[in-house]
Amino acid sequence: MGPSSPRTGTPAEANATDRDASLLPALRAGDEEAFVALVTRYHASLKRVARAYVSTDAVAEDVVQETWLAVIEGLDRFEHRSTLKTWLFHILANKAKTRGVRERRIVPFASLAGADDEPAVPPDRFQRDGDAWPGHWAAPPRPWEDPERRLASLEARAYLRAAIAALPATQQAVLTLRDVEGLDAEEVCGLLDVSAGNQRVLLHRARAKVRTELERYFEETV
Repeated sequence: MGPSSPRTGTPAEANATDRDASLLPALRAGDEEAFVALVTRYHASLKRVARAYVSTDAVAEDVVQETWLAVIEGLDRFEHRSTLKTWLFHILANKAKTRGVRERRIVPFASLAGADDEPAVPPDRFQRDGDAWPGHWAAPPRPWEDPERRLASLEARAYLRAAIAALPATQQAVLTLRDVEGLDAEEVCGLLDVSAGNQRVLLHRARAKVRTELERYFEETV
């Protein structure tokens, strides 16, 4: 499946897309600073997605390097049928899938969404049989006080990055594409060859785990 058509999103997503588009003339002219800006913007996310397909961080890094070489070689053929960001991740996904097959990691990505029966939220957060309200929250999530301001701190952002890095590779890939890079569900399903249902399961589990870690962080820093 090829890259999806451009979409409209939040102002932040639109600004990111505009920044990418503004780099194109310089990138095609071989401007090194423009290329460094693009690498700085997307390298970490590309590596997180690649890691879902290959066995080690080192191999994921190789896949990302191959992707950047393909981007340099293919810029003149980029036809704007998708955003530059989606095009980047489309190249990365193809490279990562090919490398994964070469490593004999032949289990389809789509099958990994249900590879375990882990709960999205720890069971001890709910009341059990015999309690007053079985199945209801025993320890419900607490409202976060001014989360935008608190997440703006360097310490909180480092904690958030660590929480994402601790996710299983498949969950990390979906969360990165949806919540870090702002791609929509259809784009992610196309890039990763997963069904809409599997994409929802992976994203829900990933968000729940990250939220649990952030909840712990906020309670510790009150």
